[in-house]
Amino acid sequence: MTVNGTDQGQDTPATVLVVEDEPSIADVLAIALRYHRFDVMTAGTVRQALTLAERTRPDAALLDIMLPDGDGRALGQELRVRQPELALVFLTARDAPAEVVGALGFGDDYITKPFNIDEVVARLRAVLRRTRPADVLPQRPPLTYGELELDEATYTAHRAGRSVQLTPTEYALLRFLVRNGGRIVPKEQLLRHVWQFEHAATAESTVVETYVSYLRRKLDTLGPPLITTRRGVGYGLAAL
Repeated sequence: MTVNGTDQGQDTPATVLVVEDEPSIADVLAIALRYHRFDVMTAGTVRQALTLAERTRPDAALLDIMLPDGDGRALGQELRVRQPELALVFLTARDAPAEVVGALGFGDDYITKPFNIDEVVARLRAVLRRTRPADVLPQRPPLTYGELELDEATYTAHRAGRSVQLTPTEYALLRFLVRNGGRIVPKEQLLRHVWQFEHAATAESTVVETYVSYLRRKLDTLGPPLITTRRGVGYGLAAL
């Protein structure tokens, strides 16, 4: 039985890092994985992937091999050195036997494009069953951004060493912004990920603005303004 993207006995959802430079493919994978209750982060380059992985330590990575600034296999090797327990699944148009054998020498699975999204989800779950024992909850390190720290075990927040009392929705919104670092996250993406709105109506967009204002009131008393606005686009965190 699978619950929240994990095997039975695991209360925390698995976090998946999708590294794909084609936006349409990355979006399809992210939407499908979130539908199946995975936490998802996306990166389009090796550099972005390494930064996200260092900050959030995902449970699994779906890696395209051909990336604009490097090779996905080299990225996989580097991620595995940094986090030996990380599950690695390669997703690529290359299907020559030598390519498959080479990638499987240190990866956990290899899926060729074009792919069936249900197969991707099923094979990712199979890999996670092998890499995340059902009777052991993973130890998640805190998420950090500057002087902000989010404790993934207790779902609490601190800024400059002082506790910040957040509601579950406020925490989920802040966590998603932290996971996206200094990038501006469109409102539509926040609505899909935090509130599970697949088709955001105009009235629903005010939900994001309202909760951003709640977070600002709680966080900005402890330091400089943290959440930035890109008018007409979305929100992000101030550059460090």
